Amino acid sequence: MTGSMYASVAGLKAHMQKLTVIGNNVANVNTQGYKKQRTVFRDSLYSMYSAGSNGSASVGGMNPSQLGYGSLIGSIDLNMSSSSYNPGNPMDCALVGDGFFLVGSKDVEDSVNPMDYDENTFKAENLKSLNLTRVGDFSFKGDNYLTDAKGNIVYGFLATSEVEQVPGPNGSLITRQKISDQLVPIRLPRWDEDHVIKYPRTDVDVTYTNGQITGGTVVTEANAPAERLVDDRPIFNVGENAGDDAPAASEEYAFAQLDSISIDAGTGCISGVSKADGSQVVIGYLAIGSVTNPNGVTHIGSSYYRAQEGAGALNISMLGGAQEEVGIEHIGASRLPAPEGDDEGPDYIPGTDVVGTSTEMMVGFLEGPNVDLAEEIAELITTQRGYQANTRIITVTDSMLEELVNMKR
Repeated sequence: MTGSMYASVAGLKAHMQKLTVIGNNVANVNTQGYKKQRTVFRDSLYSMYSAGSNGSASVGGMNPSQLGYGSLIGSIDLNMSSSSYNPGNPMDCALVGDGFFLVGSKDVEDSVNPMDYDENTFKAENLKSLNLTRVGDFSFKGDNYLTDAKGNIVYGFLATSEVEQVPGPNGSLITRQKISDQLVPIRLPRWDEDHVIKYPRTDVDVTYTNGQITGGTVVTEANAPAERLVDDRPIFNVGENAGDDAPAASEEYAFAQLDSISIDAGTGCISGVSKADGSQVVIGYLAIGSVTNPNGVTHIGSSYYRAQEGAGALNISMLGGAQEEVGIEHIGASRLPAPEGDDEGPDYIPGTDVVGTSTEMMVGFLEGPNVDLAEEIAELITTQRGYQANTRIITVTDSMLEELVNMKR
């Protein structure tokens, strides 16, 4: 007789947990970029009252008889679909489709080192240490870094001081700035006393013997001496084989003064106008992260997520095919020895490719929550009625127990 009471208690717990989820959704009905949660119930443990049978030559089969013990929370899922977009500040960004902005701290360990990669997935080991967000409330702060409203640094690809020539229309050559293939925090460039922009160097040159690294040293921020840093980013020391082209230590430059800083909605290119001569200055490009299962990301609060277990691989892309335009195929220009048995030889490049994406971006907008208030109120009513029904079962069970006790008197 008391089995019904235990089943109802389990139902009460499940409905209370669902009520917490609904309350959280309603509380975030105006939270930018919030993604609603959904509660899925599952029935609980069963005991076998009588087993089933397939029948015999003389009698027919029987279905199993089982007694259930209530319900429980099967899962609390995220719904990462987009809903609405609200006008915002000029540098606010909102993604249309799957994908996330990549943000983190200034700490060197959060910079993606292509030499430190997972041998199974060929993805950079520290790639998933970055936070993911759909809220693009970006601006350049007093320290000259592009950050969101919570102070987290936005990651992407910076322009360098180098130029390159690429094929143009009708067999012509187009000269353009080279974009670094290092995934780093985005910040304003520096310039010298003549207002000449000084960008960080990103040179890498590693030599091989029998498929092993024998010459050159890839210097990361974790081990770079202070004199090898340019604009707070590392110079890559090419070692003994560098010759006369080895990058020299850089003196300190002031941050450039730029006006009219804007973000291109099509490519994520961040640029501004020099206050000194009015020239257009390319700062860098936003990086976009995408996971195999967007609904599987782990919510860590403050509109941030992590690509942990359940989300799948974290891929890096650029908007509008910009990776092809600027010639970035992989994060990190370094080439590693091929795995044993691989026929590609020492030119093999581990994963962490920069891939294309169908995701688009709106500038001057922030993504709104995907909470439907009417739907949540309807779920609230059904949850309340379910909770009341379970309490009623407990009351009825208690009355029956009371009658049983009275019969003994």
